[in-house]
Amino acid sequence: MCGVKDKEVTEAKVLSGKEISKKIKEGMKEEVQQIKEKNSEFTPGLTIVQVGDREDSNVYVRMKMKTATELGFKPEHVKVSKNASESELINLINSLNADKTVHGIIVQLPLDTDEEIDTTKVINSVLPTKDVDCLNEVNTGKLAHGDLKGFLPCTPHGCMTMIEESGIELQGGKRAVVVGRSKIVGMPMSMLLTWANATVTICHSRTQNLEDIVREADVLVAACGRPKMIKGSWIKQGAVVIDCGINSIEDASRKSGRRLVGDVDYDEAKRRASYITPVPGGVGPMTVCMLMKNTLESAKRHLNLQDEKREEAAK
Repeated sequence: MCGVKDKEVTEAKVLSGKEISKKIKEGMKEEVQQIKEKNSEFTPGLTIVQVGDREDSNVYVRMKMKTATELGFKPEHVKVSKNASESELINLINSLNADKTVHGIIVQLPLDTDEEIDTTKVINSVLPTKDVDCLNEVNTGKLAHGDLKGFLPCTPHGCMTMIEESGIELQGGKRAVVVGRSKIVGMPMSMLLTWANATVTICHSRTQNLEDIVREADVLVAACGRPKMIKGSWIKQGAVVIDCGINSIEDASRKSGRRLVGDVDYDEAKRRASYITPVPGGVGPMTVCMLMKNTLESAKRHLNLQDEKREEAAK
């Protein structure tokens, strides 16, 4: 929302992923403790499989491990050599599929490998019931069919949670524009918005008149991977802006010489939007939070299944 009064510009309210995820994680931590009081052996197990030694992947893995530990989970990090074969990697995943103490399996992407490995084949080797990243074709297929009872993809789910936090009502067919069509963010995001009854337009690198389309968005989700591509002048007055971009650009004023920015020009857009997510501190923390939520749900399902089997055996 933007208004001028006495030469003051009303800026957008910030949707802080740090603050929203903090509340959700506090609830999860409490839930884990409550379940443990009744079932002392209950511990959500999360295993992260990493191929190679990319530094950015190392950072993401440490973040996930730290969060899982704080929530009372049992995280494990399995690092695989860059020269491991596809069959060796799939055999490892199959062993984790069979391990009843592991409720969630993440294959850290991209694979840092010297071998020819089919990433899709590796991802699909993870059991759908343990695919907490929601990248398996079974889970993505369910999403495409509107089955939202299983796992939801982490970044889009985090974005939807933030949209809900803004209070905007999608049910009336609000116009949502998603810029980007990646399998991890753009496409599943468009599906979640569609099933929430928004009227959705997906844009990509070949979309013509992008600026005009973005101007129509009541809800804008930017996931194109191009720093500050979406200008503030493109933003519809009062729109909700969700920025999934994480781009490193040069900044001589910083000690490191670089800083992170999103796909939206934040300083411009905040003068027109009603709500906006910052970068960093917006979508990123929500992605990790939703990953933990999926892992907890998987562990709870496993526990319920065990209880049902015990009840059946007692009959």
